[in-house]
Amino acid sequence: MIAGTLRSWLFVPGDRPERFGKAAGGGADVVVCDLEDAVGSGGALTGGRKHRQRNKHVATFCVGTRRFFDWLDGNLSVAMLPIDWVNDSRIVAREPSMVSINATSEVDLMGQAASETIAGRYWSGSGGQAEFGRGAMYSPGGQAFLVTHATTHDGIGRITLNLTTGSAVTTLKNTVDNVVTEYGIAELRGRSLSQRARALIAIAHPDHRDRLRHGAHKAGLLH
Repeated sequence: MIAGTLRSWLFVPGDRPERFGKAAGGGADVVVCDLEDAVGSGGALTGGRKHRQRNKHVATFCVGTRRFFDWLDGNLSVAMLPIDWVNDSRIVAREPSMVSINATSEVDLMGQAASETIAGRYWSGSGGQAEFGRGAMYSPGGQAFLVTHATTHDGIGRITLNLTTGSAVTTLKNTVDNVVTEYGIAELRGRSLSQRARALIAIAHPDHRDRLRHGAHKAGLLH
């Protein structure tokens, strides 16, 4: 199953996108333009393995181009459903092997993720990030991923000792499963604080790792 928001997608089994074939399905609180290329005739996403809303791509609202809305109009492969159903973690968790992929703007060394703020200033709502992430973790065989670049365009690290002052915690550390940057994956589920810190430092930008280790030692996260 694949589900998501402007910051998220969730997929049911498949190993690489080009190999999903007719195996994967979609679900999201928002569907964005160009999705029709993935789910249209011959597209990779069919929903054929979903247990609920099989062969349907679920959303609660949509944004996009005129071409996109023409594709949506009367399209029986898309189900527009209430957000209290689409974003219900209990519903999400009922899909086996659910994989949640959400973007975030900052993760501290305990694993707390701030996805609604940039440099401590509020810029966006949380969407279904926490709900989809939690649902994927409770799904049999499911996994949840938070993805981010290791740095901003200005070279500021997104893996930080502490979240920037004023940042909102979108996804709690105990809900964060995996964090991904271009330097690798930090697997956090079931890990101690020191294990989390080491895993997150390993996927930070190489120029920032020594400073993060030093700060983690001072904060008592590493010994």
